[in-house]
Amino acid sequence: MASGARKPATFFLLFVNLVLYLIVIVLASWAVNHAIEETHEQASVLSIPARIFPIYFPFGNMATGYVVLLSLLAGVVGFATTANGMNNVAQWDASNLYAASSSSLISWSLTVLAMGFACKEIDIGWSSSTLRALETILIIVTGTQLFGMIAIQAGIEEVLRYSGGRV
Repeated sequence: MASGARKPATFFLLFVNLVLYLIVIVLASWAVNHAIEETHEQASVLSIPARIFPIYFPFGNMATGYVVLLSLLAGVVGFATTANGMNNVAQWDASNLYAASSSSLISWSLTVLAMGFACKEIDIGWSSSTLRALETILIIVTGTQLFGMIAIQAGIEEVLRYSGGRV
C-alpha cells in the first residue's frame, strides 16, 4: 500500500465524528436548556435534596441528568479533539498522528462514559424522543470514534514503516 493511502479513510471517519459530535452537542444543549427553563416551576414542590440540585430534569428518568450532562461534556471535548485531529491527520506525520491518537483516546473515554449512562437510562425505561435520539447518537459516535482511533493507529504504523521508523 502506498504511503498515505489510509489518510482519506481516516479523514472521512474524523469528519463523520465531527458531525456526530455536533449533533450530540445540539441535542444535549436543548435538553439542558429545557431543564433550566422548567426547573423553577417543577422543582419548587420537590423535597429538599431534589431542590438543591441546580437543574431538575422534568422529562426522562433518574439517569437523565447524568446522560445529558456527560453527553454535553463528551460532545464538546469530542468536537474540539476531532477538529484538532483533522488538522493533525492533514499533516500526516508521526508526531501529529500521535497527538491525534492521544486526543481521540480522551474523547472516546468520555464518550464511553456518557454511553454507559445512556445504556442505563435505556435499561431503566421511559424517555422522550429527543432523549432516545441522543442515546442512539451516543452509541453510534462511540463506535465511529473507536474506528477513528484504529485508523489513526494504522496511519501511525504506515508512516513509521515508510519513514524508516523515524518520528
